[in-house]
Amino acid sequence: MANNHSHMSGINSHIEMGSLDGRSVMELEDESLVSPRPMDRKTSSLDVVPRGSFFNVGTEEFGCKYILNSTLNSIKIVLFSSKLNLLASCGPLAIVVDKLTNHHGWVFFLSLLGIIPLAERLGWATEQLAFYTGPTVGGLLNATFGNATELIISMHAMKSGMLRVVQQSLLGSILSNMLLVLGCAFFSGGIVHCSKEQVFNKASAVMNSGLLLMAVMGLLFPAVLHFTHTELHFGKSELLLSRFSSCIMLIAYGAYLFFQLTNEKNLYAPINEEETPMDGSSDDDEPPEISKWESITWLFILTSLISVLSEYLVNAIEGASVAMNIPVAFISVILLPIVGNAAEHAGAIMFAVKDKLDISLGVAIGSSTQIAMFGIPFCVVVGWITGRPMDLNFQLFETATLFMTVLVVAFMLQEGTSNYFKGLMLLLCYLIVAASFFVHIDPKSIQDKPKTNS
Repeated sequence: MANNHSHMSGINSHIEMGSLDGRSVMELEDESLVSPRPMDRKTSSLDVVPRGSFFNVGTEEFGCKYILNSTLNSIKIVLFSSKLNLLASCGPLAIVVDKLTNHHGWVFFLSLLGIIPLAERLGWATEQLAFYTGPTVGGLLNATFGNATELIISMHAMKSGMLRVVQQSLLGSILSNMLLVLGCAFFSGGIVHCSKEQVFNKASAVMNSGLLLMAVMGLLFPAVLHFTHTELHFGKSELLLSRFSSCIMLIAYGAYLFFQLTNEKNLYAPINEEETPMDGSSDDDEPPEISKWESITWLFILTSLISVLSEYLVNAIEGASVAMNIPVAFISVILLPIVGNAAEHAGAIMFAVKDKLDISLGVAIGSSTQIAMFGIPFCVVVGWITGRPMDLNFQLFETATLFMTVLVVAFMLQEGTSNYFKGLMLLLCYLIVAASFFVHIDPKSIQDKPKTNS
């Protein structure tokens, strides 16, 4: 019998095997409603109630005990299953330091460390939910909630009027996903599987590269219009073009989502024949650790915590730049995205080591595509609605950096193969980008320079 992860099919299999043990159909239905685990030979870590206790207690007592035990077990899994959660204490500490002192450098540093485990847990909760949604929707959920941290930080920065921080943090997220995350995935997978060349779905990678080039086009024209002084209406045409292009990019991304959801068979399908399970069971996949509704609940809780901490982080950026003598551009483009991409980073490496490069590409390149085609245009539209002049003019230096990055990654993906040397080249490219932004002075923030020197 094929291994099916749905609840009802698990119950049906027990009925066919004659394992009813005198239980009524109503008892079975109640059991399927409250039990989040698949009832097959694999049991999840939520199996905290002994099987005998299901029928030794009344329905109400069983329901209360089960809810209490599953809640406690869920908290235990989320909070104590990762050593990275030790950094979570930095979040409350950052709030205390902000209230009691005026050390913006420490507030920024502690907030940065506090967001890392929250971002990682957010990615983990998304992966748990993906068990119940299928590969296509799961991939989209991973990309969406993987970028939630960056979008939350961007919204707080826009609320504070720090439009350059919004632009640079979103740009940095694209650069980090395409060079650092994908580079680490290629390098790790290549080292573990050094005896062979890893392969992935070339068609999906090429489609994402095309969307990224379209995003570069959307960012390039406002910047060129500005620096060539060829605007029809000076100071207005650039903003109007940005808003028009953003609407077009959102329509294109919507069409891309529709294409993905209506062509599931072509997406996230392993290209290696040995990866395709022949017996109906997944090769080495583990069952989900928490239920679907627990995953949704934790997504809301973690998103709210990240939102609170992001406000302290954004408010401390300029003070931290002065205190640590680090350019705001470097903080926005390099440091913030590394924290926001913690979940993608760990996930992409893990899947590459398991020789599932299609999923790694879906995480890294998919996240870059979503930020470029949805995140940036969305912020422009939100700025339009709220009366803030957010545009697609990312300045010449940043736009050129993005253009070269997309070209390099597109050339790396065109063969449909990967090895550790390609990963190493992407990582070295990221080091060049990081060094460039460390010595880069943002023209729009040049008025802040005297503050830095004081």
